[in-house]
Amino acid sequence: AALAAGLAATALAITPGTAHATEGNIQGADAPVTARGTAQTYGAAQATDGSVERLIVGYKSRATEAESNDAAARDAEVKGRKTGESLDFERRLGTGAALVDLGGELGKKDAADVMAAFRADPDVAYAVPDRRVYATATEPNDTDYDRQWDLFEAAAGMNVPGAWDKATGEGVKVAVIDTGYVAHSDLAGNVIAGYDFISDTRMSRDGDGPDNNPADAGDWMNTGDCGVDRFGRPVPDRNTNNSWHGTHVAGTIAATTGNGKGIAGIAHHATVQPVRVLGWCGGTDADIINAITWASGGTVQGVPANPNPADVINMSLGGGGACNPGTQSAINGAVSRGTTVVVAAGNDNLNAADFQPANCNNVITVAASDRQGNRAAYSNYGAVVDVTAPGGETAPSTANGIWSTLNTGTRSLGGETYAAYQGTSMAAPHIAGLAALMNQASPSMTPAQIESAIRTNARTLPGTCSGGCGAGLADAARTLGASGTEPQPPTGKVLTNAANVSIPDTNTPVTSSLAVTGISGNAPTALKIAVDIKHTYRGDLRIELVAPNGGSTQLKAASSSDSAADVITTYTTDASGVAANGTWKLRVTDVYSGDTGYIDSWSLTF
Repeated sequence: AALAAGLAATALAITPGTAHATEGNIQGADAPVTARGTAQTYGAAQATDGSVERLIVGYKSRATEAESNDAAARDAEVKGRKTGESLDFERRLGTGAALVDLGGELGKKDAADVMAAFRADPDVAYAVPDRRVYATATEPNDTDYDRQWDLFEAAAGMNVPGAWDKATGEGVKVAVIDTGYVAHSDLAGNVIAGYDFISDTRMSRDGDGPDNNPADAGDWMNTGDCGVDRFGRPVPDRNTNNSWHGTHVAGTIAATTGNGKGIAGIAHHATVQPVRVLGWCGGTDADIINAITWASGGTVQGVPANPNPADVINMSLGGGGACNPGTQSAINGAVSRGTTVVVAAGNDNLNAADFQPANCNNVITVAASDRQGNRAAYSNYGAVVDVTAPGGETAPSTANGIWSTLNTGTRSLGGETYAAYQGTSMAAPHIAGLAALMNQASPSMTPAQIESAIRTNARTLPGTCSGGCGAGLADAARTLGASGTEPQPPTGKVLTNAANVSIPDTNTPVTSSLAVTGISGNAPTALKIAVDIKHTYRGDLRIELVAPNGGSTQLKAASSSDSAADVITTYTTDASGVAANGTWKLRVTDVYSGDTGYIDSWSLTF
């Protein structure tokens, strides 16, 4: 982002820091966010030909429909009459959004008309398709610790054994939001009760809807089972077998270690909670929203409370398009409850900014490296990537893939085994496991501090990365501290202004100032701006950093679709072209009417 003060053209280029800029990129555009699966294109509930079956409608907090199911049902009927469609309120999601059934699949134009009717309502914060996502992995097969180069090899391993004398994940709970769990003796001792959130019985393959049995019923598909893509090609384009994807992911995180067989889990004394959202033809945003909410200890209507809220969530899934506001709201809720959320960047060799939940805010987005330390050929990349972890490449040899727990069954349940997979799905659980180690070693660390520590202690990729691989290759031993001390957030001179500043609901900018003295030279290339703003509808807010020379850069754009409360996050900007000393300002503007708030505090770390 260029400075806009009309002074020196000094660049204050912002890159996502401990949380992504809340618009997915610094310009504030709602970049499409999607998630992919093993060479599958992102569909939706929204079928793959562009048709839509359900909408997720978020109401503003002041709206009656935000609290009353009856009011939401009446509103769906009104919108249906207006558009000539049969609309029904189906259920309330964990974030409070309404899931609206469209009475069958609607074509792209008809669905757009319905969404337009909702979006024209001033009480509606957002209306988006309930899309479908897929697991983000690719395949092959086999076993054992000496094959786990990703943990220990000097070139491109994650230096995990060097962290085990400081933490093993004891007492930490990791939710794996995925295909569920298939029994495996090398993992069973660390698995705790989870939940199945798949609401479509076709997709669930277990004959029922949501229940307390997260067993993986298999996700095999025949060619064209999931419709066609926008080019008319069948999805999938070939017959596929069961992936047992969630079990492979879980093994990387917490397989039993020291038991004389199989593999070692990164956080092998942590517990894994399987939360099932992916089945036949993937999964839906609505089910994932509820899964995130429940797994992190939030309330989901009609679902018993989670007795073991997760400290870490792993989501090795994704699809194409902008970050669903409902998904973002669920993530924000999870982070506010202290849960670190780790997501895969996607497997399309494209900019991760165009895939969700990789481009959602307040997540750790993970790209994949190969055994030589290059960005894996399939891995997504870009500014929204926070860090890279081993994801492997199974060609030309499965020895270069990521080995983990699996099952032999191709279209039914088989016996337990191990296999080599590749994908950002395999990279993400490396970071989830590392987050679990950090959570044990320093329980007081916030999700933002855990992300910041992982980024700060990453090492330069030994190979090449075009397009952006975040802070580099994650290093477990360095992150937990080579001296054996507890992991700590990055150090530096921290300056804070904790004086409250009211933000008027009048499109009038207000500022809070920090006077910086005693620092020679220019500001750092990674100037951190921690922001704590209390506001009942944060989408109203535009947030800017103003440098001492008068130049400014936007940290967050206003967005009518971001209905969550508060902005509590950390941004990072390259401010190396600006002198450190002088008065820095946080400038906040409430560009819409109806909600109010104030700057609680903010700080700069030099």
